[in-house]
Amino acid sequence: MLFSSRPRTRYGKPPVHEVICQLRFPTILTISDGDPFAFQEIVRDEFPQYARRQDVPNGVDGPRQPVANYHFLSEDGMWRLNLTQDFIALSTLTYPGWEGFAGRLDRPLAAFIERYRPANFQRVGLRYVNLFSRAQLNLEGVPWTELIAPAYTAPLREPDVTEERLVSCGSDLAVRLDSSCQARIHTGFGQVKALGVAEADQDPEERFVLDMDLSMNGSLSGAQAAGALETVHAHAARIFEGVITDRMREAMEPL
Repeated sequence: MLFSSRPRTRYGKPPVHEVICQLRFPTILTISDGDPFAFQEIVRDEFPQYARRQDVPNGVDGPRQPVANYHFLSEDGMWRLNLTQDFIALSTLTYPGWEGFAGRLDRPLAAFIERYRPANFQRVGLRYVNLFSRAQLNLEGVPWTELIAPAYTAPLREPDVTEERLVSCGSDLAVRLDSSCQARIHTGFGQVKALGVAEADQDPEERFVLDMDLSMNGSLSGAQAAGALETVHAHAARIFEGVITDRMREAMEPL
C-alpha cells in the first residue's frame, strides 16, 4: 500500500532526521543586490546567526553565474532559513511536529512576502528525510519485512534472499498525488555515513531510509502558500503511514 487512509498520528519516537520546506518564485534580482538588512531585522530574534555564501547553480549549458545565498541560523544551529533570488527555505534537524514547524515559518514567510512582493510561487515543496533505527526502537533482530511495507521491501520477501546477502536494496518512485501535487520517494536500507567522520568511527548500524520530496507546482499567490503547504503535508502523512507496518507503529510509540 503506497497511501494509507489511517488518521495522522504523532509518535513519541519519530524517525525524522531532517525536514526542509522550500518555496520557489520568479527571480527577484534586488535580493542579490545587497545584504537583506530589513529582512534580517524581522527574523533576527529567532535566527541570530548570519552568513552569506555564493552558490553556483547548474543549468542546461553547465554552471551559471554565482548566486548569493543568505543563511540565517538559530542560536543552536538546528534551524536554518535560506533566502536567494529564486527561493526561500526553512530546514531543521529537530522537528517539533508539523504545527511547530509551520509556526516557525509563518513570520519569515510573511516578512518575505511584504518586503519583496513576489509575483507568485511557482513551486511549494516539503521534504522529509526519515532514518529508522531498529536499535533505538528496541527492534534489533527484527527483519525489515516485518517493519516496512511490501512495496518497499519486495526483494527481501523472496525465499532465497536475506538481508545479509543484499549489498543494497532501494527504490525510487515518482508519483502524481493529485492534479497539482507530486512526490519523489526514495527508500532503502544500509549504513548511513556521517560527513566528516572517519570510517573507523562511523556508526555501523543498518538503517532504513525514507526520503520523501513532495511539491505543488503552478502559480500560487502569497495568500495560497499556507494552504498549499497544508495540502502537501497531508499527502506526506498518507505516504509515511503507508510505508510502515503496525509493528513499526507500535515501536514508535503512538501518542
